[in-house]
Amino acid sequence: MKQEDLFQELKSLGLPVAYGQFTSTLKNPAPPPPFITYQFSYSNDLIADNQNYVGIENFQIELYTVKKEPVTEKLVQDKFKELRLTFSKVEAWLDDEKLFQIIYEIQLIGE
Repeated sequence: MKQEDLFQELKSLGLPVAYGQFTSTLKNPAPPPPFITYQFSYSNDLIADNQNYVGIENFQIELYTVKKEPVTEKLVQDKFKELRLTFSKVEAWLDDEKLFQIIYEIQLIGE
C-alpha cells in the first residue's frame, strides 16, 4: 500500500481527512470534529547487503473528536484491521483545543 492508497482508504470512512493539517480560509473553513489528519513520521527500512532492501514507512494517523467517541475509534480501527495494518494507539486530551486526540501509528511496507 502506498500513501495515496492510505489517503483514499481513510477518506472512505466518511470523515474529513487531510495530510498534516487542514488549511482554513474564509471560503473554506476547517471542518468541525471529528476529523482525521495523517502524516509520514519516519522510515524504518529493512537493510541488507548495504542497501535499503524493503521500504518501511511509519505514518501517524490522528483522530480528533470533541468528546470520547468509541464508535468512531472502532470505525478507524476496523478499517486498519480490514487492510491488515497493525497499529499502536495513544490518546491525549488537548486542553487548548478542547479536543481528544487519538494517535495511531501504522507501517506501510514497500513493494
